[in-house]
Formats: sequence, C-alpha cells, structure tokens
Amino acid sequence: MNALHSLATLVKPVENNPVLNISIFLAFVAITLVIVIRSGRNNKTAADYYTGGRSFTGPQNGFAIAGDYLSAASFLGIVGAIAVSGYDGFMYSIGFLVAWLVALLLVAELMRNTGKFTMADVLSFRLRQGPVRVAAATTTLAVCFFYLLAQMAGAGGLVSLLLGINDKLGQSIVVTIVGALMIVYVLVGGMKGTTWVQIVKAFLLIIGAFAMTIWVLAINGFSLSNLLDSAVSVSSAGAGILAPGLKYGTNPLDFISLALALVLGTAGLPHVLMRFYTVPTAKEARRSVVWAIWLIGAFYIFTLVLGFGAASLVGADTVLAAPGGVNSAAPLLALALGGPLLLGFISAIAFATILAVVAGITITAATSFAHDIYGSVIKKGKGNPDDEVKVARRTVVVIGVLAIAGGIGVQGQNIAFLVALAFAVAASANLPTILYSLFWRGFTTRGAVWSMYGGLASAVLLIIFSPVFSGTETSMFGADVNFAIFPLSNPGIVSIPLGFFLGWLGSVTSTVKESPKLAAEMSVRSLTGHGAEKAVEH
Repeated sequence: MNALHSLATLVKPVENNPVLNISIFLAFVAITLVIVIRSGRNNKTAADYYTGGRSFTGPQNGFAIAGDYLSAASFLGIVGAIAVSGYDGFMYSIGFLVAWLVALLLVAELMRNTGKFTMADVLSFRLRQGPVRVAAATTTLAVCFFYLLAQMAGAGGLVSLLLGINDKLGQSIVVTIVGALMIVYVLVGGMKGTTWVQIVKAFLLIIGAFAMTIWVLAINGFSLSNLLDSAVSVSSAGAGILAPGLKYGTNPLDFISLALALVLGTAGLPHVLMRFYTVPTAKEARRSVVWAIWLIGAFYIFTLVLGFGAASLVGADTVLAAPGGVNSAAPLLALALGGPLLLGFISAIAFATILAVVAGITITAATSFAHDIYGSVIKKGKGNPDDEVKVARRTVVVIGVLAIAGGIGVQGQNIAFLVALAFAVAASANLPTILYSLFWRGFTTRGAVWSMYGGLASAVLLIIFSPVFSGTETSMFGADVNFAIFPLSNPGIVSIPLGFFLGWLGSVTSTVKESPKLAAEMSVRSLTGHGAEKAVEH
C-alpha cells in the first residue's frame, strides 16, 4: 500500500498541451464529416432523413443508443461524482443503467411496432391528433432544450480546462463552433449520418474508458481492493468515501427523487425513443436495447474504476479546484496517467461526445416540430413529405442558433441540474402518457393532455422554487437570493406521481370516449407489429 501511495504522489500532472488536444479533435471532426457527407447522399425520402431508412441492425443501433445516451454528463460528470462523493456518486450510474430495463421491458418493442417517426405518432394513434401532437411536441422540445443547453454549456466549461481558454470570448467561440458543426452534421447527414457519428463516438468512448481502466487497475496490482484502499488513504472523508451519505446523507429524499427521475425518465427521452424507429423490425429494436444495456453497463463499471482512480491519483481537492470542477476528474486522470497524448485523446472523445449527443437531440427536436406540428397539425396530414423535410432542415438551423445563444448565455452558471431536469420532465410528462396509451384502453385525449402539460409544468415550477435556483452557495442565483420553498433538488418524487394521476383523472372525468376500434387496433399492432413501418428499400 505504501508503494502505491508513493506512486500516486509521484504521478505529477504533466503540462497540458492545447495544440495537441485540438489537433486530435480536428482529426475526429474531419473523419466524421466524411462519414456524414457519404451517408447524406442516400437521403431521398422523409424516412431516410428521419430514421435512416430503418436500415440499421440491432447491434449498430445498440452502439448508436449508447452513443446517444452516454453524454458528457455520463462520462465527465459520473467520474467526477465518484471521485468527489464516492459511493453516492456511483449511485448515479446505477440509476442510469437500471433505467434501460424499463425501456426494454415496457417500451422498445411496442413503440417500434406502433409508431412511425416520433413519440407523438404513438400517443396520438387512437386519440385526437391535434391537441395530443401539440402537447407531445411541446414536451419533446422542452426535454431536448434542457438537455441541449446542458451539453452546450458543458462544451464551454470543458474547453476552459482542455485548451486553456478561460475568458468568456474564447469559450463563446468554442460553443459557436460546436453549434455550427452540429448544424452541419444534421443538415447534411440526417439520421443516418448522425447515427454513424454516434456509433464511432461510442466505440471510441468505450475503448478510451477501457484503456484508462486497465491502466488504473495495473497501477493498483489489478486489485479493486487496493484501488479503494488508495482512494480512502488520500480522501479527506477517509472510509466515508466508500459508504452512502457523503452527498445525500443530509437529505435521502433528494436521492430517491433523483433516482426515480433517472430510472423512469430514460424510457421517456424523445431522442432515445426515436432510435427505436431506425431498425427494420421490432426484433431488432429489442436486440438494440440488449446491446445498449451491455455496452452502457460495461462503461459504468469502467467509471467506477476511473472515479476512484481519480480520487487516489489526482485527489478530490485538485478536481474541485480545476476550472471544470467535478467534470475535470476524467481529463485530469488522463493527464496524470498518460500525459498530454492521453489527455488529448480523452479531450477529443469528450468533445465528440458533446457533438454526437447534441446532433441526436437536434434531429429529434426538428423531426418533432416538422412531423408533428407542421405535417400533422398545420397541414393535417395532407402535406408533402419533401416539404416536411425542408421544414425540419430549417428547424435544425433555428434550434442550432438558439442552442449557441443559450450555451453562451449560461456560461459560468451552475446548470448541472438541467440533465436531471430533462429526465424528470421525460418521466413526469412523457412516460405516463406512453404507458397509458399502450396499456389502458380507457385512456382519453383529455388524460393525455393533462398528463403531459401537468407533468411538464410541475417539474419546471418545482425546480424553479428549489435550492437549485436560489438559497445556497451552489444555486444559480447564489445564497443572497432565496425563494426556495421546495426542499428537494429534483422534482421527480412529486411530479412523476402527479403526471400519472393527471392522466388518470383526465381520462375518468372525460365525457368524450375514444374509439374502441382504434384502441383494439393499437393493441394488436403494438403486440404483433402488424402494419408497422418497414425498412426503406433503395
């Protein structure tokens, strides 16, 4: 143990090399742009642009789901959370992983069988098209906006650490470049190009995390026990880093609320649900989720080693003092292990992670607006699919500009809560409506609308009046401003049951009964796949 501890103290962070970092990142951008341009040549129909012609296999889509799901928050945030909070930080990854069982058992196959391009296709199948599609598009855009803003702000924070750019102008330029690349990826490649970027990024991320995991274990004699002992020996919390309570000890309800949002929110995330439509059959949808579970599960095991590796080799105090805060744990560990070259590779992966995730979110939001609002509500389903795709492309540009402006605007703010809020909205507004639509024939249009708007409004209002916004040193408005009347940092424990309750209440009080014939048709289609959209042949 003494030898290991002395080794930890000898591993001095080597001087950062911004030029090397940006060179590796530019190489990744060049490769992925070639992939996107080649993929975009085959975008001839709406199905091509929205779902990649439903041409991806289960394993390919599993990698793409992993690429979509393993965001910068997953990679940088969880490694940092484990490095600083130990056991409590690892509980984040458990929540993220267990969530896939809900998606696999309740949602993936049935959504693929019933829908066409978006979540709203399923929700409006047997209900009134107009109000349900508008509500579904509203919740989709809200979740996408919260997620997108967090990723764009993460790009600004990450660059301050990796490239040594600490002034706001430099960070703003980087956020603008990320936003511009995202627009190009989605405009040129559509879903097919975006999917291949996510597959490449997932492969690199898992390989990079695996290599660092083996390196950390090698330093500790391939003994997890030695690694944990090393982390305990340098932690100010001592053995407390291995026990629950370091982060959530004062308010266990906060952890339960967060866990509910993470576990139930995944099955309602629009950009994850949309991935089920890129495969040719329900069987492939099922296979893709199984692949995703294995890939994501392996990755989160790696984060356990990397988090405690950062705690022992870098130290929680050093991590918190770095420009990126907890998000700097993984890059600082890479710097301590392999010097500037490994840091450059991990930096490129982190940037690639942000690019791939924002591209997936953007095409989901654009598809929802073009297909659900323009095509189904404004044109009442009689529009030209080519015009719909043109609207989607224009929406991509608008969303990109808004994301850039938002990312620049929130620089310096503590907006880590936005990812958890996106999960809370997905669990409160989307999941109840999806489950009721698939499994309850008595569900009505009023129930769907009440559930979606009620879940969205309650989640957003509760987060505004929580300690996340005011009343503490880590709040957005600091400790000087205090209007926090809701004691928890995540609204899930209240807003999720409320979303289910409103869906039930709206349905049982509705005087307009829905078509039993459509309900029966939806039940048959969801279970058998009869009449589902097939792959596009070229």
